[in-house]
Amino acid sequence: MFSQSERSVFCRFRQFLVTPGEMLCFFGPDLDKHKVALQRMTERDLLVKEQFKGAYSLTQAGFEAMTMCGR
Repeated sequence: MFSQSERSVFCRFRQFLVTPGEMLCFFGPDLDKHKVALQRMTERDLLVKEQFKGAYSLTQAGFEAMTMCGR
């Protein structure tokens, strides 16, 4: 269902205990590495791109998907 890169993005949100509406910033090589996955996940309404460069937040659907993906 999710690519390895998308699962890696979810792991990063999980690592920082991010919940829906909270912002997480990706920067430098990490942003470049996950750029495509972040864009796809935003298009699928799992993430919201914030105004800060590299900043994203989980939607409720994204949070639920992250929770299910970690099992």
